[in-house]
Amino acid sequence: MFLELEIDQIMRNPEQPRKYFDPEKHAELVGSIKQRGVLQPVVVRKVEGQEKPYLLVMGERRWRAAPEAGLMSVPARVIEDMSDQDAYIDAITENVVRADMTILEEAGAYADLAALGWDALKIATTFGKTETHIKWRLGLLTLRQEVAQMVDEGKIKPNLAWHIAQCSPQNQIIAANRYVRGDFDSEADAANFAQGLRMAEQQVSLIAEEAPSVEEKEKRQKEKAKAQDKLSKVEAIMPLLDELTKHKPEDLATIIGTDLGRYVREMDKLVARATLARRLLRQAKGIADAKEVVWNEAVKEATDAKSGAGEAPKATAKAEPKAEAEGGAAAAKTTAKAEPEGGAAATKKTAAAKPQPRTRKAAVAAKA
Repeated sequence: MFLELEIDQIMRNPEQPRKYFDPEKHAELVGSIKQRGVLQPVVVRKVEGQEKPYLLVMGERRWRAAPEAGLMSVPARVIEDMSDQDAYIDAITENVVRADMTILEEAGAYADLAALGWDALKIATTFGKTETHIKWRLGLLTLRQEVAQMVDEGKIKPNLAWHIAQCSPQNQIIAANRYVRGDFDSEADAANFAQGLRMAEQQVSLIAEEAPSVEEKEKRQKEKAKAQDKLSKVEAIMPLLDELTKHKPEDLATIIGTDLGRYVREMDKLVARATLARRLLRQAKGIADAKEVVWNEAVKEATDAKSGAGEAPKATAKAEPKAEAEGGAAAAKTTAKAEPEGGAAATKKTAAAKPQPRTRKAAVAAKA
């Protein structure tokens, strides 16, 4: 059923999954409605016991823009016998296909359906997405607020955001800030770093880790030397490739001749293995950098804790001279300027002096 409804008769859907509306696109829509009106009806359903008789299901952008364009009413399609869940599903369906719905809004909408018992496959089938897409979106919901804001603003792409979301809240902000600051050569390097942070978090304790045995140290040194020797040989190939690329194809055809096919096949193998090795080395670098960050943070926390524990007694010791305590062995060392009674616990200087009152109050009384 289609009706022309006054805008004041329609209530915004409080369960609307979309929260952000781009101001520029909103202004464009207002201008379009001023010229041509509302071309596509909004979708509403009747509600009972509410201040307004109709609840908006689809078309919130049009409903928002219409009054700013000077309209008092909008064309509407009224849907009968629609449940709250069906209305919510329709609202999601309308918005997930829009480019301006934020990633976190989309993830939140899927999470609401998951809370109703929907699995990832059912959600994916309903909205024309892959199951992996749904799972990755749901995985973003563990992002801390500051990082989620970076994602919504487009500073961090969804793929990297998912990897960051797997880290602890503390490490999420470390990875996000480093990426936004431009510390990585690529998004893949940032993802490798985030994965490294996650791996480091899973270790029981970095500081309490047992020191390797002499045999283990020797083994590691040999493996390191062996790897470095092989990598140095790879570096030696670079001048050969540089020399090869100086020639034109027609020159190589003459110089190499019938062996060209064999060299092409060998070069293809080299490229494939080099690509794999490059990916592994980049992953290794991300893990190594992440371990260094986590290690340094752990050492700092341990140092701060140790420093804090050592400073407490000093603070107490400084407070004691201010107290009006009786003279004694403990007070004599810290209260050279105090006025204790003479006795075995007093210093030589104090012992040579005339007996003094025990407190400032007593001293004032004595002078009086």
